[in-house]
Amino acid sequence: MKKVLFVVIMLLLLPALTLFAGSDEAEKQVSELRVTFAWPTYLDPAVGSDFSSSSSFVNLYDTMVYPTPEGGVKVNVAERWDTTADGLTWTFHLRKGVKFHDGTELTAEDVAFTMDRITQIGEGYGYMFSGKVESADVVDNYTVRFNLSEPYGPFLITLVRLYILNKDLVMANIKADGTYGDMGDYAKEWLLTNDAGSGPYKVKDARLEEYVLMEKFDDYWGYFAHNAPDSVKFIGTTEAVTVRTMMSRQELEIGDQWQSVEALNSLDNIEGVEIATMSYGTVFSFMMHTRKPPTDDVHFRRALAYALDYQTVVDKIFPGAIIAQGPVSPGYPGHWSGFPTSELNLDKAMAELKKSKYYNQLDEYPVEIHWIAEVPDEEKVALLALSNFSDIGIKVSVVKVPWLSVVEEMGNQEQSPNIVTVFVAPHYPEAGSMLSSRYHSSSAPTWEQNEWLLDSDMDNKLDDAIATIDMDERYEKYEAIQKTINDLQPSLHLFEQAQKHPYQASYIDWPATTGEKIPVMGYDFAANLISVYPERK
Repeated sequence: MKKVLFVVIMLLLLPALTLFAGSDEAEKQVSELRVTFAWPTYLDPAVGSDFSSSSSFVNLYDTMVYPTPEGGVKVNVAERWDTTADGLTWTFHLRKGVKFHDGTELTAEDVAFTMDRITQIGEGYGYMFSGKVESADVVDNYTVRFNLSEPYGPFLITLVRLYILNKDLVMANIKADGTYGDMGDYAKEWLLTNDAGSGPYKVKDARLEEYVLMEKFDDYWGYFAHNAPDSVKFIGTTEAVTVRTMMSRQELEIGDQWQSVEALNSLDNIEGVEIATMSYGTVFSFMMHTRKPPTDDVHFRRALAYALDYQTVVDKIFPGAIIAQGPVSPGYPGHWSGFPTSELNLDKAMAELKKSKYYNQLDEYPVEIHWIAEVPDEEKVALLALSNFSDIGIKVSVVKVPWLSVVEEMGNQEQSPNIVTVFVAPHYPEAGSMLSSRYHSSSAPTWEQNEWLLDSDMDNKLDDAIATIDMDERYEKYEAIQKTINDLQPSLHLFEQAQKHPYQASYIDWPATTGEKIPVMGYDFAANLISVYPERK
């Protein structure tokens, strides 16, 4: 009789138990992290290097080493490594059992293939390795050896940007009709909307210029925070009304860093939303084309440098920012502390302008400034420059240009305008990163350099500094390079950005907001380290 009664009770409770379990499952399904970014979001680690792309790589791919909050590295896919005394040979011993998203194991062959691919393509972060890594040799399944053509001081830290691809998957998706010989297109078209990684998340859906949807990779070898999101969606918009609406409806967990002061104030008034302020050594600059009149004249460039009202920019347009001290943030090793802080001085501006070969022809040589359409506050800076430069008789035209178009035009010396406004962050935490990406000829046709210095002496100095193994000596060489940059005045260094992100503080725990920030662009958006609590909504 008791057994019968127990069965009856369980049958009566079963619908409720099922409903309870279903409720838990439903709650789990809405554990998602949604973030807005300025497009493009490249998924190919040999192509992208912007903020959105770098944040995607961190979620989709593994690296040999992982950056630490202190600016160093720790083990990751590589469990240990050895290097020769001359710094030319690096041997890495890989972790066993790391799985790609298709279930196959990551081996030394994949690492060597990844290095070969990024150096051959030569885009994105490829400049860190092209011409420096002579070969990548497979010693055995779990040992890979990099042979360098010359000593490379920051080589170990640069490996935080070598995102390891699944060789077989890439090879299976190559289009024969491409520009890389036997490698065809190297699967670049396929990797526009797919991944070939082993990271904590994998691509579920990707729509160009709209979004990338990633889902948790259950066989990931590494760490997931408690309540790490089941899905991650990077959304390609910075439109203020859209961001505010989504945040107010709790349809967005983290907003982009490109919101205006007015938009941030409005977002801060939403219950549960807070504004996180971070710094990654990002410097906002006016990149001046040194091979296009009139910005090809150093005295003209210096006149512009003295004519701009930097204090108004940091006080009114980007509050919280600090006036820059050159192209490298003071917080990064190798910064030259003697770099003059930018200042407004119309007397000095006029004195320099009078030395310019264009002084008596200013009407014939207007300056064209292109600002990024996705960052509304950049227009305010450009218009301020228009007003400031007119004070010394320089005519300016201000042009709003979508980011993708800016990237395209900066890849062509003839199409590049006199000035492009842009934010650039270090790719690894050392001065050499900014100096190379901003002023080495190898990066001239990229979005990080509109200056077109193409200066062999500068290239030699940068190459020599980066080849220096001794850290203190390398930093001294970085400082000397910054002195040369100050003399050439190829850029106006306006301010170091205080990067601000609205986020749902009431139901997400984001380590970057609690003193655990990693000083390498993109890594603070590793979703496996972020906890989402839908029940707190």
